[in-house]
Amino acid sequence: MGDRPHVVHDGRENAPPLLLIHGSGASGATWGPMVGALAARHHVIRVDLPGCGQSPPAPSYAVPAQADRVAGLLDELGLRDVAVAGHSSGGYVATALAERRPDLVGSLALVSSGPRLDALRPQPLILRALLSPPFGPLLWARRSDATIRRGIGATTARPVAVPDDAVADLKRISYRTFREVLRRNAEYLAERSAPERLAVLGVPLLVVFGAADPRYEPSSAHQYEVVPGARVELLPGVGHLPMLEAPEATSELLLGFTA
Repeated sequence: MGDRPHVVHDGRENAPPLLLIHGSGASGATWGPMVGALAARHHVIRVDLPGCGQSPPAPSYAVPAQADRVAGLLDELGLRDVAVAGHSSGGYVATALAERRPDLVGSLALVSSGPRLDALRPQPLILRALLSPPFGPLLWARRSDATIRRGIGATTARPVAVPDDAVADLKRISYRTFREVLRRNAEYLAERSAPERLAVLGVPLLVVFGAADPRYEPSSAHQYEVVPGARVELLPGVGHLPMLEAPEATSELLLGFTA
């Protein structure tokens, strides 16, 4: 299929499946530092969402439409009752997947996924510059690897090593697509918060947040406690990217949950 999303598989194909969904504008490469540990026990599936990384653009970037494309991938692979983990807005795609196709989702782990729009903190200066018209589109087109790394660094609590393939994938997304993805994510949360959506689904839920997240108010993670049986974990000294800032601790939490 020409519009098939880009997918990377790691681990044994007969191991329990674990689907990893990245956040806005990123790609499956952002999970890279965790893959070794996760693939020791799981068939790890990393998908690039439409218009991101190495996946082609899509007619719609609405969260339910993105979830439907992920569902199509899982159907194609013949998988059911999959453990699904989403980072940041990837958690909304994971939630929409559970809403629309409960047969596909066995458990959900949300990493740094803000529960509501009002949990969002002020945008870092470098991101405001890159995203705000009229100069945003011009600056976006001229982004260097160093600029992309600075943008990523603005969302972490301390300097981190960013995989080269993650930087290359971030460079691929267009300004227009990124803005549209952000708009559609906000639309999804404005309609109903993530905890409200999950509270009625009955899916086992793990929530992982950095206690020093500069993107979302860390205490907002506790809003997910309205979901029956939800487990909420805050990682001290970690920002918005636990996969890069604390891959060992994040992998341990995820493996303990999926076990």
